[in-house]
Amino acid sequence: MNGKSPNSPQPWIDPDDAPELTDAFFEQGEWKIGEQPVSAADGAATLRKALSRGRPKAETTKQALTVRYDADVVAAFKATGKGWQTRMNAALRDWLKTHSPA
Repeated sequence: MNGKSPNSPQPWIDPDDAPELTDAFFEQGEWKIGEQPVSAADGAATLRKALSRGRPKAETTKQALTVRYDADVVAAFKATGKGWQTRMNAALRDWLKTHSPA
């Protein structure tokens, strides 16, 4: 291949004359969430939270158990569709409002 051919790749020249982004440049910046200015600590905390992986931590955690219920009770809750376990938990919580667990 001839080096003077017009099909030869030309060396890339960076046309950008922007200054180098240093730590001092970023220290002068202003943290905003949406249009609301926030402190650097709040902005950094929000950024860390946004970049964290996985499901967000629940305020109240649940405990995994192995429990045996009558088949008709389970079938009745399952018949209500998706989220039946959550509804069963709500029914037990409602029962505890008027009864003593002991």
